[in-house]
Amino acid sequence: MYKNVSMQDIVDEISRLLDASVTLEDRSFNLLAYGAQSGDIDRVRQESILRRHASDEVRAHFEAYGIATATGPVRIPGLPGLLGRVCVPLRHGGVTYGYLWALESGALTDERLASVAPLVARAAALLANQARGRHAPLRQFFSADPAVRAAAGVEIEGPVTAVAVRTPAEVAAPPRTLPRGVLADPDMTETVDAPLLAVLAPAAQAGHVARLLHRLYGMAAGVGGPRDDPGEAWQSWREALLALRVAEHVERHTPIADWSTLGVYRLLARLSPRDLADLAAESAALTPGIAASVEAYLDHAGQVQETAAALGVHRQTLYYRLGKAEHLTGLDLADGEDRLLLHLSLKAAALLGHS
Repeated sequence: MYKNVSMQDIVDEISRLLDASVTLEDRSFNLLAYGAQSGDIDRVRQESILRRHASDEVRAHFEAYGIATATGPVRIPGLPGLLGRVCVPLRHGGVTYGYLWALESGALTDERLASVAPLVARAAALLANQARGRHAPLRQFFSADPAVRAAAGVEIEGPVTAVAVRTPAEVAAPPRTLPRGVLADPDMTETVDAPLLAVLAPAAQAGHVARLLHRLYGMAAGVGGPRDDPGEAWQSWREALLALRVAEHVERHTPIADWSTLGVYRLLARLSPRDLADLAAESAALTPGIAASVEAYLDHAGQVQETAAALGVHRQTLYYRLGKAEHLTGLDLADGEDRLLLHLSLKAAALLGHS
């Protein structure tokens, strides 16, 4: 029924059905469409139409009512100089892409609001499609295919570094607080419950951007290696994804993993889950306590006294645990290759998320 209609068409129809003054904004409170004015108008609606964007003060006031996570209409009471209004979040696939606003007129009953639900859903779907279209260039720019990268039309000077950040599922757009010159696209994966924010930043700012996004979302981040030629940024993106994998599983490199500091994990992160599982199987017989002692011993280059001090145990206790590990694995810790195999096995187990 609503195929091929524009956002303005939808807003006009909603305005007619509700008999109310309606505006439609994206998640960042940028005005996208508005209906004809009927009745009184307040300063917020007037400035939104004239400036095409709400102020930070207005945004903070409305977001305090929980509209960003609401799944249905939110009634916001009026204040002196501010008319009451109803906010209907535009949600698609569990993500909020924008807001529909209607000035309260006394006629906005729950039944009347429910009658425009199909139009609201259509507007949300259009916003979701537009968001995916806007984010396509950076996805293309991170392609290994030179032709696809060239078609992306991304312009940025080197050196550059890619950053991969896990975000909450409800994040629909990059934050507005990123430094100038930083490119960002959300939802770089097909998984709804664990989306990614892809970032391409000047190399000197990559670490700062990763920390800023971690503070904002509270989730892990991976930083790729720098590339002087932006045309090679796709390689940095691959490294950022691998670094993120390490950040999410290896305590030593949590919550932000930088590719340049990952050491042996740069090798292990490239292995498939099956190859990692095969390698981790070499230490699968060890109990968590024994495994931790052996890994600490190997991390300390076989220095018993230093390892025992780090673990807070007597040296004889450590010797006992090392002997137990040899018995359980069939590996000889006095043999260099056996030590290397066991060390890599323990690291592989950590990367798989095993205890």
